Amino acid sequence: MLSESFDVRFYETDGLKHVSNTVLVGWFETARMPIFRAFTPNLDLDNWPLILANYHVDFLLQIYLGSPVEIKTWICRLGKSSFEVYQEVWQQGSLKAKGTTTLVHFDYKQQKSVPINDEIRTQLMAHYIDLTEN
Repeated sequence: MLSESFDVRFYETDGLKHVSNTVLVGWFETARMPIFRAFTPNLDLDNWPLILANYHVDFLLQIYLGSPVEIKTWICRLGKSSFEVYQEVWQQGSLKAKGTTTLVHFDYKQQKSVPINDEIRTQLMAHYIDLTEN
């Protein structure tokens, strides 16, 4: 599991006094940085090797200003060229949201997916979680 903590910023709140639903996707992306580095250690945007295929977020409880959040990140599926990232948002000991993102190892010049090599596959599997056991 990977873990990243953030302070909730004032501008991330909405008129209902809780964190806006649009913020979580950004938090999830930021918490995926170690995964991005497995593919491109220097985060070279001129040779970016991933493309986002989809994401899904379940909002379970409101998130509020005043307490930090922790984003927990795992790999829950690893295919030949794509993989799925499972993430959770925790605040004050409660699970507030969870989501999955499908990423594809992608060659932008050829405009097609490419297999994930064994070295990266090993790095990703170090953070694997089997969601069927939950």
